Amino acid sequence: MRTKSLKKNKINVVTLGCSKNVYDSEVLMGQLKASGKDVVHEEEGNIVVINTCGFINNAKEESVNTILEYMQKKEEGDVDKVFVTGCLSERYKPDLQKEIPNVDQYFGTTELPGLLKALGADYKHELIGERLTTTPKNYAYLKIAEGCDRPCSFCAIPLMRGKHKSTPIEDLVTEAEKLAANGVKELILIAQDLTYYGLDLYKKRNLAELLEALVKVDGIEWIRLHYAFPTGFPMDVLEVMNREPKICNYLDIPLQHISDSILKSMRRGTTKEKTTKLLKDFRAAVPNMTIRTTLIVGYPGETQEDFETLRDWVKAMRFERLGCFTYSHEENTHAYTLEDDVPEDVKQVRANEIMEIQSQISWELNQEKIGQEFKVVIDRKEGNYFVGRTEFDSPDVDNEVLIDASTTYLKTGEFATVKITDAADFDLYAEVVN
Repeated sequence: MRTKSLKKNKINVVTLGCSKNVYDSEVLMGQLKASGKDVVHEEEGNIVVINTCGFINNAKEESVNTILEYMQKKEEGDVDKVFVTGCLSERYKPDLQKEIPNVDQYFGTTELPGLLKALGADYKHELIGERLTTTPKNYAYLKIAEGCDRPCSFCAIPLMRGKHKSTPIEDLVTEAEKLAANGVKELILIAQDLTYYGLDLYKKRNLAELLEALVKVDGIEWIRLHYAFPTGFPMDVLEVMNREPKICNYLDIPLQHISDSILKSMRRGTTKEKTTKLLKDFRAAVPNMTIRTTLIVGYPGETQEDFETLRDWVKAMRFERLGCFTYSHEENTHAYTLEDDVPEDVKQVRANEIMEIQSQISWELNQEKIGQEFKVVIDRKEGNYFVGRTEFDSPDVDNEVLIDASTTYLKTGEFATVKITDAADFDLYAEVVN
């Protein structure tokens, strides 16, 4: 009879939080595979690595609950070892070690070699761009920088991820080439702040030059920009976006608020006037650009007047894509010294009101698309529909295009030209154009 010690270990990586965590998990899995380890993503395994998020209260809660869930499995003998890594672990390691001591080991965001060693693997420096992607095969995240130098008052990311550090252009091109060779057609560029890219390495904002290099990679058809910061935005990026068909006319630029007093307290380095002008310049430079933004309501000191300024501005700007979050009071951030004085129910009412306005705007903009033709990529089949996206939509957060699977056969990961036949708030219905 086999004894437990002869059982082949299978490492299950569980990812919580944002796309940057997805990327980190993929790098970890690539390293483990290169060391000959049996590794899976969110499937059954006797060794578990939980890549946590520590950004806001809800995310921290989910991370802690996931750790406790696997500790229960360990106690019951279903799991042999549990390791915890990522942002929550970076930020609260001493507290976690005290509160949940049965975790085998905790690792921060920069301790990949130590984590690999604990898992019986070696860190291989030569594995630039080697990842086990966990996203559908047609798209992948490309993290172009780590950390953040911005002083935003509400944000704990610099506490967890450190200072901004760009990845050299040649390394990113190598990574993109390897992804393309594996069938990836869409690169989603991510960082805490894309617009800072290159300042540390090249002594200038170098996002445009990086894009010029990435568009030359064969097999990549779409390049999408996520998480740009409004202050000091490098406008030469828009010129490249307009000129290069591979770069999606899409920009994710979290603006957070628009009331001048709130922007000042948030330490965003901008004003309502400057932000409005920036968006007008974007629209002038790339007329059919889709802009996605995120906003925070209920920040300390946000008055009804501040909120109404934000609400009226959202109505006026008519963003194609918008998300709204309630403020989360985070320890060791600058805003933590302020009184969290907007009641939770008021925060929620304000967030709901913004999202209702956005829902109407989205519906109106979608109605305008009926009868138009778009190139879409097919992400998956779900029920009776093939589900695709236009260049104006990012996975998981934006509109989807639904194509009747009973009348058309489409291949996941392939592109198709479709005509929009109907539209709802956040979904478009289409038929394939032959």
